[in-house]
Amino acid sequence: MRRWITWLVLVAWLVLALSAPASAAPREIAVLKVKGPINPVVAVYLKRAISEAESRAQAVVIQLDTPGGLDTAMRDIIQDILAARIPVVVYVSPSGARAASAGAFITMAGHVAAMAPGTVIGAAHPVASGGGELSGTMEEKVVNDAAAYIRRIAGQRGRNAEWAEKAVRESVSATDQEALKDGIIDIVAPDIPSLLEQLNGREVVLSQGRVTLNTQGLGGRELLNMEMSAIENFLYTISDPNIAYILLSLAMIGIFLELANPGSILPGVVGGIALLLAFYSLGMLPVNYV
Repeated sequence: MRRWITWLVLVAWLVLALSAPASAAPREIAVLKVKGPINPVVAVYLKRAISEAESRAQAVVIQLDTPGGLDTAMRDIIQDILAARIPVVVYVSPSGARAASAGAFITMAGHVAAMAPGTVIGAAHPVASGGGELSGTMEEKVVNDAAAYIRRIAGQRGRNAEWAEKAVRESVSATDQEALKDGIIDIVAPDIPSLLEQLNGREVVLSQGRVTLNTQGLGGRELLNMEMSAIENFLYTISDPNIAYILLSLAMIGIFLELANPGSILPGVVGGIALLLAFYSLGMLPVNYV
């Protein structure tokens, strides 16, 4: 008798398990905001946020407003976008924003590229650290490498590779309407609700296959605003070169006072911490070392 009861329980459990509806796919949209230079902190932030969003959202929207930044950080971000398991929409906004230099590369790498009215994209000619001009063979090597890189990205996304190469070689730029007309971007939208309306039903090709976005009727509750963490915000703030030189000055004063008054400890500790932060801010040390 007990044997029959056990079998009945197992059969009932299997029937319930098979008839239970599959868990619905997430409908939320993760919104990430990047305003300012592209640097290692932004790369770490986007990598973390995209990774978290892959289990919580159906897509990521990166609101971008940047004058450009470091080549290494830009390439890290592009690699994360290309490897993402959910669609990444790069949205140059709000009105008056720009995706210049490294920002143009990142926008071209998005599964969907969008701009708000009154924004611009382009001017991606490489420059030396600090904004100086490259020269000679070094300039030729860097420009050819960057041109091939953006041409490959644009071709992979089905965008205007010829314009993308001109943005690198000739520093050309385009307004939102010009970019839409010339096949540089996919959408012009004044705000995120309008962007989501235009994204609905759009098919996106991921490395794992094709997915179709379902953004119909999404409101504020479905938007996951994923901001920088407190530590990321702090590191991004001190990455400003002006702050780096202030930290360097504090480090020199602190270390001088410690040497002048051995055993006082506090000036040496403060000076040492300021020196490490200054080295990080100047790009001389990675964040994990600091």
